[in-house]
Amino acid sequence: MSRTDKTAAPADSTPARAPRSRRNVVVPLLLIAVLGGSAAFAVIRPWERGESTTGQAPVAYDVVAVEKGSLSTGIQAGGALGFDNPTPVVATGRGTLTALPAVGTVIRTGGRLYEVDGRPVVLLKGERPMWRDLGPGTTDGPDVEQLKRNLIELGHAEGLGLAADQRFTPGTATAVKRWQKALGMPQTGTVTLGSVVMLPQATARVQRVGAQLGAAVGTGSVLTVTSTDLVATVQPAENQLSRFKPNGKVTVKLTEGGTIDGRIRSLVRGGAGGEEGGSGGGSGDGSDKTTVTIALDGQRLARKSGPSSVVVSVVGDSVSDALIVPVTALLALEGGGYGVKVADGADATTARLVKVQLGLVADAKAQISGGIRAGDQVVVPK
Repeated sequence: MSRTDKTAAPADSTPARAPRSRRNVVVPLLLIAVLGGSAAFAVIRPWERGESTTGQAPVAYDVVAVEKGSLSTGIQAGGALGFDNPTPVVATGRGTLTALPAVGTVIRTGGRLYEVDGRPVVLLKGERPMWRDLGPGTTDGPDVEQLKRNLIELGHAEGLGLAADQRFTPGTATAVKRWQKALGMPQTGTVTLGSVVMLPQATARVQRVGAQLGAAVGTGSVLTVTSTDLVATVQPAENQLSRFKPNGKVTVKLTEGGTIDGRIRSLVRGGAGGEEGGSGGGSGDGSDKTTVTIALDGQRLARKSGPSSVVVSVVGDSVSDALIVPVTALLALEGGGYGVKVADGADATTARLVKVQLGLVADAKAQISGGIRAGDQVVVPK
């Protein structure tokens, strides 16, 4: 069957051998890298120039309708919602564990973490762990300042004119006695090693109990605690990592419905996993993947969902009300730019070439404009 369109190749005949300079002319390669972790799509359609297809199987055509809709270069990756900053608590000093908290218990500054020899071990806020007894005669140091700051914030220094400095003064000893009285402990004025645990956060949630009642202090981690805030973690594929940028915006879709906006806080190569759906640390499979931690804007909704699986969407370029065709419908034009063939109904043999402007490309689809309407039938190879 002959075709009047000079850009179509004869279906049933082999053209005469062309001069060498002409045989090597083909339409340039159209290479569209589809964002979002998808593979690259290459479209080579030499038959659109009327060149020889000797040795090639006849090309079959189909038509598809031009769609109108939205297109986005954003990507999605499965992740987990978990409590932030898991931290092991190691008991210091000597003694026997006589009381332990339940998993899920929330303890605030000044509260009891666990008990040794019948006496409470108290949570205080500080970056430096306790490493010595603090009492009258103690030399100056930042650990003293840390203790005094806690005594002031807990209200045990009222009327004493206590300053948060590095000196252990008589007023400091008085504030310590007040604190010990409130706890029902002997009022010695000295804070002994092992009687407090310093943690950076003011509030701790017990994630794991790693010791047993009756165990001797100093045999390992007693507890693992976390922040009460939840974060999302995800370990994207290598070809997705470039889309996860520090401080970049993301959307977190919850399993039970609803979404939370978030911001990428950190990327850590080979991050160790935590418990309870990630807990701020990744999969825990020992892999060398990069763990992305995402701070969430809406803690109320996150706490309602609790530790669970989530879908993290990285915000990308997007368009709405766009005319969309498969990338395989695009033809590279000899003079530059792209075109599509618009058919009359389902008959691909009556197609006419229409030059279009290329817009956003994603998920093997392309945004086009110029001389095209939604519902038009464009030609694609089968």
